Amino acid sequence: MNVLSDPTKRRWLAWGALATVFLLVNLHRLSTAVLSEQLTADFETTAAQLGTLHASFFLIYAAIQIPTGVLADRVGPRYVGSVGAIVLSLGAVGFALSESYLLAFVSRGLIGLGSGVIFVSILRFCANWYRTDEFATMTGLTGSVAGLGAILATTPLAITVGVFGWRPTVLGLAVVGFVAGGAVFLLARRSPAHAGLDPIEGVPEQPSVSLEEIGGYLRTLVTDLDQWLLSLVFFAGNGSILTLIGLWGVPYLVVVYELDVTTASYFTLLGSVGLLFGPTAIGWVSDRVGRRFLPMTIGMGLLTLAFTVVPLLGKPPLAVVAASYLGAGLLFGAAMLSLSVVKERYPAGASGVATATVNTAGFIGATILPAIMGVALDAHRTGETIGGTVAYTQYGYRLAFAILAGCLGLAFLSSAWLSLRNRVV
Repeated sequence: MNVLSDPTKRRWLAWGALATVFLLVNLHRLSTAVLSEQLTADFETTAAQLGTLHASFFLIYAAIQIPTGVLADRVGPRYVGSVGAIVLSLGAVGFALSESYLLAFVSRGLIGLGSGVIFVSILRFCANWYRTDEFATMTGLTGSVAGLGAILATTPLAITVGVFGWRPTVLGLAVVGFVAGGAVFLLARRSPAHAGLDPIEGVPEQPSVSLEEIGGYLRTLVTDLDQWLLSLVFFAGNGSILTLIGLWGVPYLVVVYELDVTTASYFTLLGSVGLLFGPTAIGWVSDRVGRRFLPMTIGMGLLTLAFTVVPLLGKPPLAVVAASYLGAGLLFGAAMLSLSVVKERYPAGASGVATATVNTAGFIGATILPAIMGVALDAHRTGETIGGTVAYTQYGYRLAFAILAGCLGLAFLSSAWLSLRNRVV
């Protein structure tokens, strides 16, 4: 039996193809921090405009999550994932060739459109090819791919952009995306049966669902209090970590500590290293102990503390900043447990639309939070530039980061409420 005919091996090839596309998704969505200086210069943006340009990706991404869940449940990850890869790569080409802020905004939105279908497609694939007691681990492992993308979007991206320029670099990512999309189409299938393979022991049957049944699940989700609490957890967790690593984490260090962009990117690199290991580790622990709410609550409490460093201290020692960035990445896995919880609350045929609903909230957070921070910072401009970056007061950054910390505090309370509601603490 070769690697293509053995379902337990074939699933890793297909997951790898989907994960490669997801790696590109994270490179694109987190690249704004490193590109902020060039984008500000090329498109003459304010902080609010840069935050909006960054958020345009997430605006579209969030809007299509539930339709993506419906498609993933109906037609499977092969078609949804491969088409998404092509669309995001076309958007990357447009972004690299843009000569105006408007065209860049539209192109980044197109990247978001293609990218928005990938994560839910992977989760749907994992639900079809992996056991229930492997799902949180696979969700965490997929989150670790996001961490690897975040690593590549920091110092490696800064160096590459310094050598080749930002436009050729983005075009290179588009080429990789086209190739990865082809691999998804060739390797990914809806289930082992659809690939003509034997079933995998312990993997639940994934029944076909009608649009009427999906509509019923959506109506149930709307009235499910636990879903709203889980969505708030992922709204704050996902929105905060992507805002930190993907946009304002680097400019804060450049302005307040007068570091160059490449040096500042080392700190967000630490956060990305945390993302590489934290989600997989927390998901694995959750699977092994058979508990979701307790590790989620503890992790969200610690994640909130990691984000209070800047609001409380303003300009803490750089070692403390490094520890808070690393801790933020490691603890993000606690927020990802919300996806495992909602998936387990609904029938197997609804796993795509259930996870997509919570995932929507996460990317609404990634859309809203950076823009709100940009507005707060614009109210505290100094009129100077440092290292090519518009300068804001230290108080402005403390206020902006307090927005993230406050949002995470509410998410921690939501996770604690969930724990009490489900009698697991």
